[in-house]
Amino acid sequence: MARTPRLPDSAALYLLASLVVSLLASSSAPTPLYALYQQQWGFSPITTTIVFGVYAVSVLAALLVLGKLSDHLGRKPVLLVALVVQAAAMLVFATADGVAALLVARVVQGVATGAAIGALGAGMLDLDAQRGQLANAVAPGIGTAVGALFSALLVSYLPAPTELVYLVLLVVFLVQGLGIALMRETVSRAPGALASLRPEITLPRAVRARVLTAAPALFAVWALAGLYGALGPALVTRLGGGGSPVLGGLSLFTMAGVAALTTVVLRTQSPGRTMRTGVVALIIGVAVTLAGLEAGSLPVFFLGTAIAGIGFGAGFQGGLRTSVPQAAPHERAGVLSLLFVVSYLGFGVPAVVAGVLVVHGPGLVGAALIYGGVLIALALLALVRLLTPVRTSDPEPVPVRL
Repeated sequence: MARTPRLPDSAALYLLASLVVSLLASSSAPTPLYALYQQQWGFSPITTTIVFGVYAVSVLAALLVLGKLSDHLGRKPVLLVALVVQAAAMLVFATADGVAALLVARVVQGVATGAAIGALGAGMLDLDAQRGQLANAVAPGIGTAVGALFSALLVSYLPAPTELVYLVLLVVFLVQGLGIALMRETVSRAPGALASLRPEITLPRAVRARVLTAAPALFAVWALAGLYGALGPALVTRLGGGGSPVLGGLSLFTMAGVAALTTVVLRTQSPGRTMRTGVVALIIGVAVTLAGLEAGSLPVFFLGTAIAGIGFGAGFQGGLRTSVPQAAPHERAGVLSLLFVVSYLGFGVPAVVAGVLVVHGPGLVGAALIYGGVLIALALLALVRLLTPVRTSDPEPVPVRL
């Protein structure tokens, strides 16, 4: 009887990293399409940020409930089911005929992403601790950048703008699912799968102080991503972008692309120094971006976006490298899920508040200025935390049940 072929571990690592890229690409793919959806269905800017925020809330819920499941069932079963659900979300997107369908697609997409993200990150560390750290840090930036620009290019130059990008991603997910089926399982099954579904936050002793240090920085840098994901295309249009989907998607691409490059460049720097670099760059970048908005200058806006991208890349990489490698293999998915809970809180909540301000407050630019000011304040608080000495001995972890 012929043996089932197995992917080598090196190929499996690249496969898992590519899956993070495609998941984050699918999450940013709708960004350049929001203007088209608004034209077709006539909804207000606050609806855009609600659709954006629903995704973040769904990811959060899935992280809290399903984030540790792969530590018990194994990485492969969780990833295969998540890919099936993600493929279903792409079909809902491609056939959406109104805001309700768009919200359903975002919820389904968020659940699939939240279920997969902890298993993916832990699986990469299982396969190769050093390269897995780098892949965990660089893949989200690449995915976010590629999704935004790829979607914008399809919208601008190919037919079926609101369907094609999702159908392409559907095929990608199906091919990746075949790859997951061929890789080896990296952890043994362990009892307690049902118990792991109860939302519970546990900080293992080895990483508690490090997670608490990294959390404010992660919240701040992902709030930056939320700013560009929710309001970036509209701001570019206001500054003279002419409503071009490519130019609108370029703001998120610039931020995330620079972030991914920064992750590679700073990979040998100490995690603490990397986080401090990120927070300082975030403060400078957001300040320059706000100056561009005040002056009505698109070049200055993009300059600030690029500097802020350095902040995202360095802050996110430093946060992961500070915490995750110290966790035991059976704790990795849970720790990663906790870090992404913090990240997606920053990603979604401020963006929804900004949408409310756009409609019921000072308008688009005014909301962006308020958002940016709050973001700078958050980054300063994170910097204070980073400069505070970290205790090296912590008490035993105490579960926090929700």
